[in-house]
Order: sequence, then structure tokens, then C-alpha cells
Amino acid sequence: MKVGLTIAGSDSSGGAGIQADIKAMSFNGVFAESAITALTAQNTTGVTGIMDVSPEFLKDQIDAVFTDIFPDAVKIGMVSDKKLIETIAERLSHYKAKNIVLDPVMVATSGAKLLKDDAIKTLIEKLFPLATLITPNIPEAELISEMEIKNEDDMEKVAKYIFEKYKTNVLLKGGHAINDANDFLYENNKGVWIKGERIDNSNTHGTGCTLSSAIAANLAKGYDLYESIKKAKTYLEGCLRDGLNLGKGSGPMNHAFDLKEEYKN
Repeated sequence: MKVGLTIAGSDSSGGAGIQADIKAMSFNGVFAESAITALTAQNTTGVTGIMDVSPEFLKDQIDAVFTDIFPDAVKIGMVSDKKLIETIAERLSHYKAKNIVLDPVMVATSGAKLLKDDAIKTLIEKLFPLATLITPNIPEAELISEMEIKNEDDMEKVAKYIFEKYKTNVLLKGGHAINDANDFLYENNKGVWIKGERIDNSNTHGTGCTLSSAIAANLAKGYDLYESIKKAKTYLEGCLRDGLNLGKGSGPMNHAFDLKEEYKN
């Protein structure tokens, strides 16, 4: 069985972060491991508390994983502290980790920056060179490139710019602001649109975490980047189409929508 490692924060409501990553990896056929960067107190209406782990403890977690059950792919989610980012980069380089999918969580849905400038700079300088793929949304891509995105032509230009500047493959996620659910992949000096279906579901908590984790799982199983993304987008659409409705805010999806009936009852 192939193995995936998620390095991210914990979501106490179970819809995003480590919890979403583990579910997504598991339901995409790989064994999921984790190294937790932070504990959060949150639910579908917002975050009320964050407690970062120490760089030393994060190092211990990553060492424990790599020295025993070596992962075939790694997903990196939100890491808010410069020293934690440096720890991740140093340890992944040390172990020569492969198939690294980085979800550069930098900007909240509201548009607010989630990382301090020094953390963003460190994320770009230390983790981008290690990544097989980065998966920014439009606000994050604008922040990385310092360019404005208003349409699909802009998406293509920015993805190409990021690839050429940082030498990492880019999946620029579209979304309803630009298109329905079409993403643009710039890989190895060429770009391609990966079409998706817009699902009428306002409960989208954890979609970015889920997509990046499913991509990592598919890379771990040996699929190429394009096919890994296609399969991950199909899985995400299934999670949304199931129509789970929990919580008072933007709720979670059903990662287990395809679980066999015999295990549900």
C-alpha cells in the first residue's frame, strides 16, 4: 500500500486541515500519516484559537514518519510561522522527499492575508523549489506573482510567470470569480486547462485541502501529474455532490461519499 504524509494544521471541526487530508488520502487509496503544525479551535463559522507547535516538535514528528514508514508523497498545507517552514524544508530536503504538493495557504476567503510577509517570503524561497506542484487559488497567485487576475487569459499568464520564476509546476485554481470550476496547469513549459463541473453546494469548507491531498495520493500511486489532478477533481466533485449539510456556516463535505453501503449501516 502506498503512503501519503500531510504536514498541516488540525481543524477541530473535521472539515479541513489534517482531518480533511487524512480522509481524502484514505478514500483515494493510500495510507495517511501526519505531522501537525498547529492546533486550531474552529468550526464552520470561523477560527477562535490557534496554537502553533514548536519547530523542535515538528521536526520530531517528521523524523518519526520518515525513519519508519517512508511516504510516497507529501502534502503541505497551512504553515503560519517562518521557523516551522524552515524546519519542513530542511527535513524534506534531508530525506529527499518526493511528490511534494504544496497548497500555499496565504489568503483567507475574505481577502485577508493569513501569513506575515517574512513567512510568505520563506515559504516561496524554501518550499517552492522542493515542490512537485503548487496549488494556489486566484488571490494567492496574485500575491505570489504581484499581478492582477481578471480573466482566464490572466490565469494563463500568471501561471506561466510563476512557473518560469520559481521553477515549479503550478495548478492555478479558477473558481466562480473567473469561471465555474476550471483550473489551469502549467507543467514543464506548457499549459493545459483541466475542466471541472460546478457543483451547486455552498458547503465548501476544506475544498483546497481535499484537492491537494487527493492529488498527492494519486502521485503516490504512480499517476502522472495531469492524471493525478483529473482524478482528484473528480473525487472532489463527488464530495460536493453528496450534499452534506452540517453546521451553521460553510460546512464540510462528505469525504466518504463512496463508502460502501455495508460499512455505512
